[in-house]
This record gives sequence, C-alpha cells and structure tokens, in this order.
Amino acid sequence: MSSSAKATRLEKLGVEKLYELNFNATLSKFNPEEFVRNVLCEGLRLKHILVGDDFCFGKDRKGNVQTLKRLGTDMGFGVTSLKLIKGKHGELSSTSIRNLLSQGKPKEAAGQLGHWHRIEGPVIGGEQRGRVLGYPTANMELQDLHIPKLGVYAALIDVLNGPHKGSYKGVSSIGVRPMFGQNSPNLETYIFDFSGDIYGAQLSIALVEFLRPELSFDSVEALVEQMASDCENAKELLSTS
Repeated sequence: MSSSAKATRLEKLGVEKLYELNFNATLSKFNPEEFVRNVLCEGLRLKHILVGDDFCFGKDRKGNVQTLKRLGTDMGFGVTSLKLIKGKHGELSSTSIRNLLSQGKPKEAAGQLGHWHRIEGPVIGGEQRGRVLGYPTANMELQDLHIPKLGVYAALIDVLNGPHKGSYKGVSSIGVRPMFGQNSPNLETYIFDFSGDIYGAQLSIALVEFLRPELSFDSVEALVEQMASDCENAKELLSTS
C-alpha cells in the first residue's frame, strides 16, 4: 500500500493517531537499544507496545520480542506480543499477501487482508490509446508499490474526490503494454458506463479477480476484441459485488 492508502485503511479501523517514520540512513543504523531509547521512548514516548511474535527491529534486525520486553522493563513501558494467525496459506503476513498478489490471487490475498487489496493514487495523463480504441482508461503510477501479477483484473473503483466522486465497476490492466514498446509497469482502468473528466482525481482500485495475463496481439483489432471479452467477463464476475 501507499502511505495514503495505509492511512485511510487504519482510519477506518479506528486508529486516531498515526506516525509514519522516514526510514533513512540515520534510523537504519540504530541498534535495538538505540531504536528503543531514541524513537520509542524519547521520540514517541510510548507507554505500551503491541507487536507480532515475529517482530524484529534495530540494525540487521538483531532485536526481537524478547529484546523489546527486556528493554521495556528497563525503560518503563509494557509490551504485548500477539500470536500469528494461520490461514489456508500458512501464517498471515505481509510476505504471504505479497506472494499471493504476485501469483494473481487477489481473492486469497483479500482473505488474509480482511478486505480487497487496493491501489490508490491520482489519475495521470496517458497516451490516449484507450480513448482511440473505444476504451478510455484512467492511468495511475505504481512507483514504490508492490506490483501484482501483470495482467487484466475485474475491479471495483472508488473515485475519492471531485465531481464524479462515487463507486463504480470496471476492468484494470497492470502491465508494460508490450504492443507499444518498452514501458514501466502502470495501472490502467476502464470504468463501465462512465463519462467524465477525472484527471487529477484520487482513485482507489480494488483488484477482485484475475482475468488473464498480459498479452501481445498481432493487431489492434485483436486487442479490441479481447478487451470487449474482458469487459463481459468482468461484468459477470462483478454482478454480485
């Protein structure tokens, strides 16, 4: 998740205050004791800390839950460690969720997250190819995010601000557009039955179902035919969402 998406999700869960530290060179060099003293005690002035059983911290991840409890006793704060939850794919963790997304399994990832995996960001200008093909898309960058399996997904779309604010359904493509040269991965979303200018608007895209991998077609006509098929498949899958 991006920082903004993470903040939105935590707010919905009832978190009232959120501090996100910039993991810079200085912070990365703190040993476990320095991290606890400088960041947790003197910086945030925490009184009680909850962490998972696999929590590690400090330079080279040398600190663990036992280290934190010992330092808490010395420096005056409490520590509660939480047992890891197990699911169909093993222990629920960010690593497991990333692996499922990389495999094109958004439903399984959602089962661990407790909600659909969402990509949030502003709509940026594209090359207008979708508009020419009859499928205008909202383009979004994927910089600094974990990139799910490249391909086409049935998607739920929330326009978070602006005159077109609301919830929609559509098809999202994550990929490098192999028919049109070498490109960085991005996210392009076609919104069903929508007409309007959403450049600059903040979108939240929920990946619901992986439809197919990214492909290179022999002709533009073949691409358009496949896009029409993708839309029909997505509409059927999303009819109960």
